[in-house]
Amino acid sequence: MPVFHTKTIESILDPVAQQVSKLVILHEEAEDGIPMPDLQQPVRSVSNAVLNLVKVGRETINSSDDPILRQDMPSALVRVERSSKLLEEASDMLKHDPFSSPARKRLIEGSGGILQATSALLLCFDESEVRKIIKECHRVLDYLAVAEVIETLDELVQFLKDLSPCLSRVTREVSAREKELTHQVHSEILVRCLEQIKTLAPILICSMKIYIHIVSQAGKGAEEAAENRNYLSQRMTDEINEIIRVLQLTSYDEEQSDLDNLTVLKKLQNAITNKINAANDWLFDPNAVRGGVGEKSLRQIIDSAQKVADRCLPQDAHTINKICSDLTTMTDALCELRQDGKGTTPQAESLAKGIREKLGNLQQAVMNGIVAVDKTGMQQTAHTVQGRLEQARKWLSNPGHDDKGLGQRAINAIVDEGRQVADGLPGVQKSEILQLCDEVDRLSHQLADLCAQGLGNSPQAQEVARKLSQKLHELKEKINQAVVNRVVEDFIDIVTPLKQFTEAALAPEGTPGRDQNFSDKAANLQQFSNRAVKTAKMVAAGSSSGNKKLAEALQSAANQVESLTPQLISAGSIRMNYPTSKAADEHFENLRQQYADTLTKVRNLCDEATDSADFVKASEEQMKKHTFLCEEAIKNRQPQKMVDNTSAIARLANRVLLVAKQEADNSEDPNFINNLNRASDSLQNAVPPMVQDAKLVAVNPSDSHASSRWRDSNKALLNAVGEVRQAVQINPDLPPLPDFNSLNLETAPNRYFIDKVGEPLRNIPTPTGDLGTLSPTHHQQGRVSPLPKWARGDNSDLLHQELAPNYHKTEQAPPRPPLPYDGAPVRPPPPPETDDEDEVFKTAPLPSQPIMVAAHNLHREVRQWSAKDNDLIAAAQRMAKLMARLSELVHNDDKGSKRELIATAKAIADASADVTRIAKQLARECTDKRIRTNLLQVCERIPTIATQLKILSTVKATMLGSQGSDEDREATEMLEGNAQNLMQSVKETVRAAESASVKIHAQTHEKLRWVRKQPWYAYA
Repeated sequence: MPVFHTKTIESILDPVAQQVSKLVILHEEAEDGIPMPDLQQPVRSVSNAVLNLVKVGRETINSSDDPILRQDMPSALVRVERSSKLLEEASDMLKHDPFSSPARKRLIEGSGGILQATSALLLCFDESEVRKIIKECHRVLDYLAVAEVIETLDELVQFLKDLSPCLSRVTREVSAREKELTHQVHSEILVRCLEQIKTLAPILICSMKIYIHIVSQAGKGAEEAAENRNYLSQRMTDEINEIIRVLQLTSYDEEQSDLDNLTVLKKLQNAITNKINAANDWLFDPNAVRGGVGEKSLRQIIDSAQKVADRCLPQDAHTINKICSDLTTMTDALCELRQDGKGTTPQAESLAKGIREKLGNLQQAVMNGIVAVDKTGMQQTAHTVQGRLEQARKWLSNPGHDDKGLGQRAINAIVDEGRQVADGLPGVQKSEILQLCDEVDRLSHQLADLCAQGLGNSPQAQEVARKLSQKLHELKEKINQAVVNRVVEDFIDIVTPLKQFTEAALAPEGTPGRDQNFSDKAANLQQFSNRAVKTAKMVAAGSSSGNKKLAEALQSAANQVESLTPQLISAGSIRMNYPTSKAADEHFENLRQQYADTLTKVRNLCDEATDSADFVKASEEQMKKHTFLCEEAIKNRQPQKMVDNTSAIARLANRVLLVAKQEADNSEDPNFINNLNRASDSLQNAVPPMVQDAKLVAVNPSDSHASSRWRDSNKALLNAVGEVRQAVQINPDLPPLPDFNSLNLETAPNRYFIDKVGEPLRNIPTPTGDLGTLSPTHHQQGRVSPLPKWARGDNSDLLHQELAPNYHKTEQAPPRPPLPYDGAPVRPPPPPETDDEDEVFKTAPLPSQPIMVAAHNLHREVRQWSAKDNDLIAAAQRMAKLMARLSELVHNDDKGSKRELIATAKAIADASADVTRIAKQLARECTDKRIRTNLLQVCERIPTIATQLKILSTVKATMLGSQGSDEDREATEMLEGNAQNLMQSVKETVRAAESASVKIHAQTHEKLRWVRKQPWYAYA
């Protein structure tokens, strides 16, 4: 089947597919009685192209040393030749009989074969090129495995000579490869891995150097140095393994994520496969030492398998855990025998053989477990609270529909997340969230019980679903608020813990309490890192943005901080023990810098995932809390408490300034930037006076004048923070509710114009109602001004109303329209916004209709918006409807279905182009750089997927007469996956566009007005 993972393959297959689709259409027209044209000339051109292709293919086979290519390519060449021959035969037969049915059948078979065989040839060659890169990657892995046994400088020099050119080749080839890939996610992963490798390689060499230095002196800290080296070597190994995994991928699921269960399982399986050879080599060598590369590989295989078991179905998890337990026991026994010099005994050899067999069983069990997870068809819960909330709302909007428990699992995940968030909160906030979690849990189980009894559509179930939806929304808001507070509190100062630890590690020998101070600062750094990591992971899961890519980056950075902290502490210990060693100093500085950079990245990602206005508001609340504590300190004469809390206020103000700067840098709206910079300058100028006044209070807490000055400067600081909050807000706060006691039902008389009129005129008596008889028409109301309207201005009538408030008392209401009577025409209802769009999606699709499910999901997303004055929504609605039609055509073999399938796919591609064009136009107008980048990234995937849809639809069209074959099933599966990816990308584009529309220039508003058809709770 065609694959499109590189731009070269896609560029070759697209024109071929277009030609094949024309032949399919000619075939359909012949069934309608239109004679087939003479195809000998175009077929001859195809035959010549095939001859050249076969010639190049055979030359490639003869010159290649890749056994897999030499094995696979000949069959593809044979198929190309056979398909070309079928086309020639069909064209000859059609020349004599333009209506020949056998000829038309050969035409379809030959054209479809040409497309598929060309794809197979291209894939065969591409896989061979990938294997060359992977071979270089494995060479790097082999060198990294040797890193643990290098113990002299000469060995290190040779290691560097061997590794450097190999690593350079991998970097160069992978960099070229990522530019060729069509799947953006795969390309981004490769870029990220290369960046990590470039960063880690020099740090690894430095760690090996300090290890050799310590070992050569038989000094203290060899274990810490070895741990640093092994950690860095493993990090590089993991990055290379990830490159190998991604290079072999030829397809991508838009729902896939680095946080997906299945994706994680496949990564673990890949890690096991890459370590199996080293483990077997160790088992085959009876003289292999304990603690070597082979034994570590075996232990890592067991660890990875246990992680697989944690994510598998219960029966598979039990099998895997049992094998892991046996392997651990047997490996421990073998290590003891070899350590005692008994590695060659029959007992040891029998153990080694048994372990090898168990390893084979473990690999099979892991594969079975992953396949079982994949085959269950059980959809996974989303990775963020926002995504889980959407899954829950789908269930709550239709509780009677069987969603395989997805909605309830999503709700359970939200509840679990809420309870985890509550753990780090103070009493009142903790109890509020826990109470909401309990209520949501109770309502969820109540609704699930009703559904299990077949009462999902009953009024009782609908009422429970409504309450549950409301409580879920409240819980989500509480979680979001708690997460913002954690970001404010935990990242208020990321510099001090590292700075204090660095000072402790660099303290000169002989400093009093040097060791104890180092231990204290190391423990403080570890504690700070643990809390920062926990908060970052909480933000990744609980962020209201629902940005999967941001959540993945945050999770990855948090994991790096978590694993890097103990390594930094070990490096600090080595630096403290070897204060004069340049290698120790360089090694510590490398890890310190990487820790600082990674922690800064975590903080910036947390800031990006957190709404700026919410962040500033939470910071403002914290500053008010510290202000209250300062007042207590003044009252109780506690100078240190005063210093601590004013320092916290100043740090919070600086964090607000940092976020404000990030927002200003991220925007291109001059008004927004000017307002924000003005507010930021005001805040920046307010900090030093507050700090200076606080110092005077701390020196003399009883000085009332100093306290008064501090209160004034602190109030100015808080006001400045409020100005920043208002400047970053997209939508201003709602005004407070009015005092209902002061409201009157009667409007007070207006006095504005009366006050502008002289006293003599005001004293003239008001004309009576008799004046109406002087008018030419008795029913005329109001006075006629001698001035034309343009001279009177807009407010002329208001003056008249004030001067003659009773003049219109006799004004009659307009006549009542006649009541309807028999035969009177009934007023027609307003025309629907769309034609029969909702009719297509009236019933929920079955799980056996994946394309219809994808179309239904997109329709569900866009139906909340009015398509009037919104070209993007109109195009997306059109795509959903066309995709629903495609779902019907895929399994339809009626007359004309091939032609309609191709035409529908082309129409979908055209609508996709409209969506992409509108989204890019909107991105150009968006003044928010982050939102613009996100919108461009999600919409740029659409053209590639749409092109692939056209090609796959053409392949499917050539098979509509032969349903049930393996090739037909494979074509259908690929088409279904492609359709799902396309609908998901359009859905994400609509969401990103709606976010971007908040920050766009005014001239685009007319074409993209975002008006909800119904309130949000209608889609609970």
